[in-house]
Amino acid sequence: MATQNEKLAGSLEVLANVQQDGVVRSVSLSRTHRERLIKSGFLKEVINGWLIVTNPGAAEGESTVWYASFWSFVAHYLQSRFADDYCLAPEASLKRHVGADQIPLQVGVVVRSAVNQAISFPFATSLVIYQTQEELPAERIRKNGLWLMGLPDALCRVPAAFFRNSPEDAEIALRMLRDPSPLLRILLSGSNIVVAGRLAGAYAFLGEPLIAERITKTMEATGQSVRTANPFEREEPLLGQHPRVTSPHVARIRALWTQMRPDVLGVFPETEPKQLTADDYLAQVEERYAADAYNSLSIEGYQVTPDLIRRVRGGGWQPDTSASDSRQGDALAARGYYQAFQAVKQSLRTILGGASAADIAERDFQGWHREMFAPAVLAGVLDAAQIAGYRNHPVYLRGSRYVPPSAEAVLDAMDALFDLLRSEDNPAVRAVLGHFVLVYIHPYPDGNGRVGRFLMNAMFCSGAYPWTVIRNSRRTEYLAALETASTQHDIGPFATFISEEMHAPQNA
Repeated sequence: MATQNEKLAGSLEVLANVQQDGVVRSVSLSRTHRERLIKSGFLKEVINGWLIVTNPGAAEGESTVWYASFWSFVAHYLQSRFADDYCLAPEASLKRHVGADQIPLQVGVVVRSAVNQAISFPFATSLVIYQTQEELPAERIRKNGLWLMGLPDALCRVPAAFFRNSPEDAEIALRMLRDPSPLLRILLSGSNIVVAGRLAGAYAFLGEPLIAERITKTMEATGQSVRTANPFEREEPLLGQHPRVTSPHVARIRALWTQMRPDVLGVFPETEPKQLTADDYLAQVEERYAADAYNSLSIEGYQVTPDLIRRVRGGGWQPDTSASDSRQGDALAARGYYQAFQAVKQSLRTILGGASAADIAERDFQGWHREMFAPAVLAGVLDAAQIAGYRNHPVYLRGSRYVPPSAEAVLDAMDALFDLLRSEDNPAVRAVLGHFVLVYIHPYPDGNGRVGRFLMNAMFCSGAYPWTVIRNSRRTEYLAALETASTQHDIGPFATFISEEMHAPQNA
């Protein structure tokens, strides 16, 4: 008779054959397999008849698996129900075109059939399916298994409120079109003078008068008088004048920097930097090492004690002769942090000598990351690929609706970060936004938070601000402030938090 483990293994083999991108239809599994897999934590029902593959080790109420499965679930569900006879609504289509950075609470779907239905999903997410008053666009695009309205159609159909409620997405979408011809073909096919006036006004606001004029003049040539109206409710564009968007992820990072910069300056008013020699500054940094290592590693979930930190710094940690030291993950992390900290100090010395902080950080930050994981690689605990560089797979952040850019977008996004750091003249802005943007990009499989805090302090060094320790006792507030910045694009709580930590007593 088969054991329980053998039965579970057999069910897992069946699951591996029937799941598609982590999505499973109930009808593809027998009731026995389905109930066994649900009970053991490998499957979770989303709606009646539809399930997703889950992690048995995930805590009850953990949202990460659902957010990671969200778009593939929507794609398979819609394809199964409507085949190719649907597409995402204008707002949802635009957000997919511009690489919007979070899982939406609601996704609109337009269909040909007479359907008007709201479908509730886990964690307050949902689909709203409705019959369109118009024909489905002739130009649709299939992207990652989903039918989207083409960008021009979505821009012509999206309501005016979209420009007010999602100005970054609207600006990026408009700048992704290099020529108004696709818009004009749609505008000229019906009575679209209000939409034409809105799009012409939007392009005029973005510093594209030739596109705006071409829209109005072409409409007027067919006897349709256009009244231009700017739909944006802001004083100036986030991306400046005339930039062409080739990467929506890069454009979003630049827009966020522009939008967030004034709030950081409000928290960190310009002050005269303290006059310290490089040796004095680095001595102060070294004094903060033990607290920094303990707190930074604890934030990441390592159980690192002050005694372990003293052993690592004093040479008492001997992985070559002690099997327990060689295998201990916490000790390996502590040793890696020590090596990375020493590398960062060398970068600080160069910055204190007058070199560009952005240039030095760009030159050295891959080395900081490499040193952080080198001991674990040498001990055989981690695969050597861990220190190869940027990730080559998607990542999802635990408990967050924010989704970092795809692996293919990371290189361009990191180049944009260092370009922004170079062009920024305020060291506090470089520090706060540098930290935020690096973890927003999430370029590595692991270690992003630690590298982000190193980058923050390297930028603070360039303005003679003190080395700032983020305390583990405030971990929840720290992560909540980063989540607010990522999902609501409000940097205020994060900038205030960093300022408070900078001025906290050293022994707090």
